[in-house]
Amino acid sequence: MPAPSWRLWLPAVSMMLVSLISYIDRNTLALLAPTILRDNHLSAEQYGWIISAFSVAYMAGNPLWGRWLDRFGVRRGMLLAVAFWTAASTGHAFISGFLGFAAARAALGFGEGATFPGGLRTVVQTLPERLRSRGVAIAYSGGALGAVLTPLIITPIFQLGGWRAAFLFTGLIGASWLLWWFVLSRRAELRAAHPERLRQHSASPIRWSDSRLWAFMASYALGCLPLAFVLYQMPLYFARALGKSQVEIGAVLWIPPLGWECGYFLWGWLTDRMRRGHDNPLPVYRRLTIAAALFTLPLAFGSQIIAFPLLLSLLFWAMFIAGGNVIVTISYATHAFGTANAGLIAGLGAGSWSAFVALTMPWFGRMMDQSAWHAAFLAATLIPLAGFSVWLWLNRPRTDPR
Repeated sequence: MPAPSWRLWLPAVSMMLVSLISYIDRNTLALLAPTILRDNHLSAEQYGWIISAFSVAYMAGNPLWGRWLDRFGVRRGMLLAVAFWTAASTGHAFISGFLGFAAARAALGFGEGATFPGGLRTVVQTLPERLRSRGVAIAYSGGALGAVLTPLIITPIFQLGGWRAAFLFTGLIGASWLLWWFVLSRRAELRAAHPERLRQHSASPIRWSDSRLWAFMASYALGCLPLAFVLYQMPLYFARALGKSQVEIGAVLWIPPLGWECGYFLWGWLTDRMRRGHDNPLPVYRRLTIAAALFTLPLAFGSQIIAFPLLLSLLFWAMFIAGGNVIVTISYATHAFGTANAGLIAGLGAGSWSAFVALTMPWFGRMMDQSAWHAAFLAATLIPLAGFSVWLWLNRPRTDPR
């Protein structure tokens, strides 16, 4: 079978770029939080509520954009969504105060809710079934890559023009993608308003009464909390507890998210390898979940680490484990409910995580205001352990009553 033309991959690569841009947009505030909070006289707890505004809107936006993309097509839908969130991101440069940032963040979160539904829809419309898994991997990988690149790109812009210039830059890259997508999406398969749907059959329907659904969401929402803890709270910890400047923070903040990117690919390879030859892969998922729980434990000692390179290594490790858990939980859920439900599964996982982030970030922000460093790291460790424990309990081996 001949290798597919590189042109076939362009739509999936475009979705990778848009997810990369979305994460640059959302992480710019986190990166520059020490300076923005100081300039706008905001507390870390208020910052937590600003993050919550984004998370709640993002949670609501995912299913709505998914429905609109199904109805109106990916071409018009993604043009509208990215234009909306690009305007919201640019608007950060012209606002001040708690309410202004909360409103801008909510608008950004709602628009960015189209990111992953758009990625999946584009892959399904443009790639044959035999290539779709690789296409989804490409489309989704931009998120972690954006978290890696944000400090490297935004810090020099901040040094040249301040934090407001950084948000003007995010608007520029969003506008550039819109121009690219306007041209590329003229392709017939992207103009289609009612594309071909997945033809794979579901293993079983998704019901709210199904314990496997709650196991999946508990492991995803709680087990992956370290991703948000590192992205949103570590810039404040570096500044307040360790005395690092904004430039020093930007110089190293790409290191922990690199663990997230590595976690996707390495845990994905490990999961596929361990599943090979198993008709019932549940024991494989159980071993991987136990491993994730054990490997999360070192995060509890983060506040006691004095050597900055060692702390960065620990945060890299924490994001590596949490990123890997995303893959394990998605694999578990798609096995339980079937690949025909992949879009809904992804939405429930990301939505439950976003909802939990919205609930917990103000609490973590309060701990940062109170210099409760040890309590923050301990909570960021115990919460994932609770999620893993729920998963293990709901999937515990059961003896046959006969």
